[in-house]
Amino acid sequence: MDKRLQEYADKMVPRYTSYPTVPNFTPSVGPAAYAGWLGDLAPDQPVSLYAHVPFCRELCWYCGCNMKLARRDAPVAAYAKSLAAEISLVASHLPARMKVSHLHWGGGTPTSLAPSDLQRAMETIRANFDLTPDAELAIECDPRTLEPEMIDLIGKLGFTRASFGVQEFDPGVQAAINRIQTPIMVRAAVSALRAAGVTGINFDLIYGLPHQTVGMLLDTIDLCAQMRPDRIALFGYAHVPWKAKKQRLIDESALPGAKERMIQARTAAEALVAKGYVAVGLDHFALPEDPLAIAARDGTLRRNFQGYTTDRAETLLGFGVTAIGRTPSGFVQSISETGAWSRAVAAGTLPIIQGHLNSRDDRMRAQVIESLMTRSTVELDALGRAFGASRDWAAEEMADLAQMAEDGLVTIDGTLVAITDAGRPFARVVASVFDAYLSARETRHSIAV
Repeated sequence: MDKRLQEYADKMVPRYTSYPTVPNFTPSVGPAAYAGWLGDLAPDQPVSLYAHVPFCRELCWYCGCNMKLARRDAPVAAYAKSLAAEISLVASHLPARMKVSHLHWGGGTPTSLAPSDLQRAMETIRANFDLTPDAELAIECDPRTLEPEMIDLIGKLGFTRASFGVQEFDPGVQAAINRIQTPIMVRAAVSALRAAGVTGINFDLIYGLPHQTVGMLLDTIDLCAQMRPDRIALFGYAHVPWKAKKQRLIDESALPGAKERMIQARTAAEALVAKGYVAVGLDHFALPEDPLAIAARDGTLRRNFQGYTTDRAETLLGFGVTAIGRTPSGFVQSISETGAWSRAVAAGTLPIIQGHLNSRDDRMRAQVIESLMTRSTVELDALGRAFGASRDWAAEEMADLAQMAEDGLVTIDGTLVAITDAGRPFARVVASVFDAYLSARETRHSIAV
């Protein structure tokens, strides 16, 4: 690999599922601010919902998510009860009964809930919100613990999409990350969900895992392609043991180096395209007829905390511990400790611990970053004018981009910046040029590729 490209690949930058990113949230935004933001929402505009379930029935060592190992059912049931209460609490602060265009259950593992608890939570959502007829209802599943009763309920509740963390099918890699699931197990879960009426299936794959080779990754892609998921996300393993303590169980000496990671990422992407998938943004792939591929083609692709999405709602209401919400005014994040979060909900207090009030500059830079991440291009002068910025507002950024243009990552035509095909794996690095907070903090991130 070229030395300069290696330097870009090694850069530690955010994933930019939001801007500003979570490390820039502060306690200055709390329950009162969020209550005001909720009350100011436009009643006629749809919102999207995210429900976080932090429990898993099995421990995966690679995972960097906020989760708890569910050894007993009682804490999970208690959490589900508080989650339903929070949904009603947030709804009580809204200016009207809102329409919902997208609903995503994430975690953790949402299917670690008892079917009766998931059903009650969905009943609470429908009691407080109106789901539009074309709303996407998505849920993350673990095939190792997904029972027939839950599969049947997911279909009856109207879920339209289910996601699976496949990661890698090689048995040795699975043992190294403590996630044992055979292709037969995943195929059975996918077939059962489709039979229950779930029309969209997503797979997550990871490169850069311990002992993983290009050949293993290609074998996994072959097996996945046989199941024909509608979408595949291809992520680089983010080894952040200072943040995710369970990752300390992974043998760092078995992790592929930066050069190997780059080869894995490029080869896997080429293989997915050869299998008939369309490359969407930085790391997603979709069948040509999938709404995500269509959004990429017609320029309506968006990016949020779940990655690339067709969700165009400007407001995202988050429920559950650590859940992040977004309104036109700014971002909020819920309390991370389950007990403190549930006590706040029981007291009738919005369980917000931190957030960020967006300035005009924040909103402008967010659009620049999202445009680069979703469309690989941005017209800086036109966007700056739309926000009332000075003509040379991006002078320093353009100077940084000039070096990237010399290295082949971008092209620059006046104030039109476009990421090249060669620069696509480094989209996060290009976007980071416009992050006004990045150089001012010492937060550690995962490497770019």
